Amino acid sequence: MPDPGPDAELRWVDVPIEIPAEGQVATFEVGDLALLLCNAAGTPYVLHDQCPHVRVSMAGALIRGTLLECPLHGGLMDVRDGSPQGMPIRRPGTCYAVRSEGDALQVAVPA
Repeated sequence: MPDPGPDAELRWVDVPIEIPAEGQVATFEVGDLALLLCNAAGTPYVLHDQCPHVRVSMAGALIRGTLLECPLHGGLMDVRDGSPQGMPIRRPGTCYAVRSEGDALQVAVPA
């Protein structure tokens, strides 16, 4: 999925799941958009749920610091910006902005 870019129109939606335990991930959907909620040292991040290397789900991935490790081939990317940090991942992943709104966690998705 291409990065929506800084000029894309976005809408904030509630994340419909609880934040996983530290170092863990959980998948969810907003419409037909598959997303991955990551807990990196207590900070939530949301990425497109697809490994940039082979386009499989990142369900079951582990996080060490801010590095997300693909459960299939062990490639690494940074949850903060999707940048590749270890082979075989060479392309960046897509990240989405996250905010707290009252008691809810929200993610910005393309409108």
